[in-house]
Amino acid sequence: MRGSLWIWLVVLTLCQARSTVGADPGENLPAELRQILDKLLDEKYIEGTVKALEYLRENTVTKYYADMLQYLRSKGSSMHMLQNSFSNYFRQIILQPRKLATDLHQMDTSTFLLSAKYFRSGMSIEIAFTTFDFGDIKNQLMQMPGGNRSLFETSWKKCLPFISSFQCLELVIETLRLTSGIYLQPEMVQNLPKDLHEETFKNITTVFKELYNKMAARTQRAIYEWMRQTLQRSYKPPGLSGSGSWITAENLWFLGQYIVHLPLEEIQKINLNEIRLFINYDNATKQLDSVYDITPATAKAFQERIDASGFDLINTSTVYRLGLLVCFFDNVQELDAGEARSLLHQMIKCNRLKGFQVAVRKLKSQLLELVLKNQTLNESLDSISDAIAGLSFTQLESLSAEAVRNAISVLRTVTGWTKSQMIILIDKFIGDSKQLSVFNISQLGELMLGVSAGLLYNMSAEGLAQAVRGPLSEHAAQLSAVQRMAVVTKMVETSDISSVLDLLNGSFLKELSLSSLLKVKDYNITRLDHKELRRSQALYLYNVVSDGKPGSEIISVGELAKGLTCEQIQSLDNTTFLPVAEVLKSNLDLLSSHQLNCLAWKYQQEAPTLMPPLLLATLPHVVLEDAAQSVCRLLLFSLGRAELQLIIPDSTKRNEVIRRAFQCLNDTLQDEYDVDVLGGMICNLSPQTIKTNISLKALTEAFMQFRSCKNLSNDQKIEIRNKIREYYSTPTAWQPELIQDLGPLVTFLSKEDLTIVAEKFPDVLLQLALDVEGMAIFQDFLAVVFSTLIRATENDKLSSLTPGCRGFTVPSFDQILKLANANSYWSVQELSCMSTQTFIKSVEHLGALKSFDMIQLIALKDKAKMAWGPIRSWKKYQVVALGRIALALNESEIKELELGSIDTVAALSQQKEWTPTQARSMLEGFLRDSGLTVDAMKEWDLVGLGSLLCAMTDQEVIFLSASTYSAAAARISEIVCGVEILQELLKKARYGFGNVTAWDNFILQEVGTVAAGIRKEEIKMLNEELMPYFRPAAIAALPSEVFKELSPKQLANLGPENAAIVTESQKAALSREQLSSLQAAVDGADSNHLIQMLLSASPILNSSTFPEGNLLLGWAACIIVYFVS
Repeated sequence: MRGSLWIWLVVLTLCQARSTVGADPGENLPAELRQILDKLLDEKYIEGTVKALEYLRENTVTKYYADMLQYLRSKGSSMHMLQNSFSNYFRQIILQPRKLATDLHQMDTSTFLLSAKYFRSGMSIEIAFTTFDFGDIKNQLMQMPGGNRSLFETSWKKCLPFISSFQCLELVIETLRLTSGIYLQPEMVQNLPKDLHEETFKNITTVFKELYNKMAARTQRAIYEWMRQTLQRSYKPPGLSGSGSWITAENLWFLGQYIVHLPLEEIQKINLNEIRLFINYDNATKQLDSVYDITPATAKAFQERIDASGFDLINTSTVYRLGLLVCFFDNVQELDAGEARSLLHQMIKCNRLKGFQVAVRKLKSQLLELVLKNQTLNESLDSISDAIAGLSFTQLESLSAEAVRNAISVLRTVTGWTKSQMIILIDKFIGDSKQLSVFNISQLGELMLGVSAGLLYNMSAEGLAQAVRGPLSEHAAQLSAVQRMAVVTKMVETSDISSVLDLLNGSFLKELSLSSLLKVKDYNITRLDHKELRRSQALYLYNVVSDGKPGSEIISVGELAKGLTCEQIQSLDNTTFLPVAEVLKSNLDLLSSHQLNCLAWKYQQEAPTLMPPLLLATLPHVVLEDAAQSVCRLLLFSLGRAELQLIIPDSTKRNEVIRRAFQCLNDTLQDEYDVDVLGGMICNLSPQTIKTNISLKALTEAFMQFRSCKNLSNDQKIEIRNKIREYYSTPTAWQPELIQDLGPLVTFLSKEDLTIVAEKFPDVLLQLALDVEGMAIFQDFLAVVFSTLIRATENDKLSSLTPGCRGFTVPSFDQILKLANANSYWSVQELSCMSTQTFIKSVEHLGALKSFDMIQLIALKDKAKMAWGPIRSWKKYQVVALGRIALALNESEIKELELGSIDTVAALSQQKEWTPTQARSMLEGFLRDSGLTVDAMKEWDLVGLGSLLCAMTDQEVIFLSASTYSAAAARISEIVCGVEILQELLKKARYGFGNVTAWDNFILQEVGTVAAGIRKEEIKMLNEELMPYFRPAAIAALPSEVFKELSPKQLANLGPENAAIVTESQKAALSREQLSSLQAAVDGADSNHLIQMLLSASPILNSSTFPEGNLLLGWAACIIVYFVS
């Protein structure tokens, strides 16, 4: 108990002892003081508290303490009862912000503003025996789901009628900024007064303009309409006619980004003098640079008025003033080469546009053609802006090495290069020297991704180390695993391992093998701070740096918490556990589901009331069923912000946890506050729950939450579709802003509804198709997108002279870019009729799509032969460009490929659909063309081969270098091969790491799936403490006849993630006792404790788990104590 509260209890006792009973308990109390006590007794605690604070500013209450106590007793209350209800109330409003919003809304405006003043002040006030920090209370409220919503919505509703008052305007503006306007709904904007004072109007619209990009599209539209009405009302047309457009230059400036919402007919009415004034204004360019969501039609309407006002749109100074309007320039035929070049430079900013990038790319291509009419590509390479990213392979191949080197400072800054383009440019840049220096690397920027692994390995050790410290580190995460492994291999070969560990960070350090790390016997723990580690690295280094250090100190450094074992957690006593637990609270995201489960059991043993609610979900679900109701809200908050699949790997248990958590909301989403609390858990609601348990009041916010769900089932999507239709009715009445706000949820609609949307807003639908590229999408959506685009471009239909293609739609480059996943609706005949030029330009886009079937891929492969000639002549950048199209190559065609570069092979191995014969052909092709034998392969060769390693024969695996395998073991650990290959690879692991039965946890973690090659007699001898360190993929790959050799104790110690991955065939081989142990591991039961022990002392989270409770309790107590002190 806090010292101040203890003193309060002593004072309370003395006060009660000295009080006397009078005829009228309140007759001696001032009216204000009695009103304050009445407010507190009526449970209006906020109102009573702020009035008390105001009263205490000018009055003392010392002489009334006895009368106050007597008055409380006369009302059937006491200081103790009031203190308890106070603390319960403030705990409740933080856990249930809806309650706070209701109570604030019921106050009269002056009391509400008084309450808001204290919250906003951030004041720290000395009262009685403690300090009360309003700022801290406000911050903690804002961190709770729905807390900031309650403050904003209440401020808006209470202050809207008084928005012109300074206090209300200031409060509304502050809460708008505090919440970034995300809770501002269109209907709230519509209720804004239309006759505000000019200064008030300017102040609130300033905030609306600041927050434009963070608001929903419908809210933006509502604000524009409100601004328009106000500006239109205040507009006084010149002259006697009383006519003219309200859109003056001043109003255009005033609207800011909201000018994108001007209707086309309004833009066309703008007075030409006003548009001239607007464009001449110094800040107009900055304003037009910010209209990221402008549409082509709106941009062209503005261009026409600007042109008509006397500005020459071709003039360089005018082009500069147009901002993002240049992205939709419409008179390319009127430009000369110099003007085209000037426009290209201005179009760099077009990357900021939220859509229409296909149109921008087409315009850049047209301008580039103009530039190249009077100059060669070599001559103009450094002066054509980022349009060079649109150059074809043929154009890039035509460049001279000198031109590339001279323009490298420009090329390195361009975004949007493809991997194949980078390969061509790097070959030009390096030339015949085949040498790379630190200076070269610093010149290349992102183009580094096109450098071969061999070039990196062949750098001098000193130069490479310098590059790793500098320019290479900026792009480490984007480099391929092959490139990173080549760098790390060179470092390990040329430096002592401690120096390498010092040097490497981030993605490079994660490539450092355990076999190298095992040479480190002593290391300064502070050097590991801010370093990312694999789990196997963390497990080993934890032991290296521990050396008697407190566990809390070790896990505070970098990612060493990943290396904390269950045994180490269990070995902590109460004194050492609490400091460790405190550090881990802020690092739970680093822990595996097994570590979280162990930590939960340790909390249960040592400090159950302090257990973070999230950990409760890792224990057997029967524990959760028995948990106190006080846990409910805190559990919801935690689960709503967690990645549930990682914390609770088993789907059955996960569904049980979700069911129990949803009970905390009475199995219903009542309103937006419930949606806030549920958070990301909404993605896990069952289809039936979505159908029946979400109220209409909660739907708007629920739709916004559903937008962020990545793995919704088809059944969930169908129920969300039905809810959209129920809430928003037929799409015939929809506006484009609603479609933008719904985003990916629109793809769930029925084909009939999508057709309506496509007819009304084809551009919006086509843009959505690009926004959702890569997601799992209903075929109905793709079909409607395809038919919409074909219909829209019917007039531009390409004719083909190719035999057999007459009458077929021929895919164009622009169509392919716009269709994204809907390209799968091209027929084989249409793909075959594509021009070779279109294929070459679009090959990487087509190769990246996962929606083509094998017949379509074969058609595209044949098109590649037509475009590039015989397969034996294909260059490595062409092979890389193929992507999934390469899957159509048969065994004999693969043999014709040039596969001597491991970088090329690594690109091919990224595809996961190779047949065994195709994989074997590629492996043989690599060995043949590289001139390598199996025993001569380097670490990065094994990494680059990836799953193609599975195509080796067991005899070939025998010839693999054990040291090379060990160095690449972490990458090989992710590959699932046949049992025979895994058994041979395990032999290599034995050479590198010793007998399996003597392995430590970090070795088992490092070898990953290779451990599935373990023999029956070996797996039986493994210590049960090692079981959680099998990788899940290794467990799933274990043959059933091996898996069944695990003892019940070993199975019970698998850990939740491994237990959840066990296959049905593996389960079928187990005895009843084994299955029981396996289920215990799935549930998260602790083999060292009886579940009944947990049930007899289930954790009851109290205010010590929730520090806000103490703070508010202190506040409440201090207010009361002050009256009686």
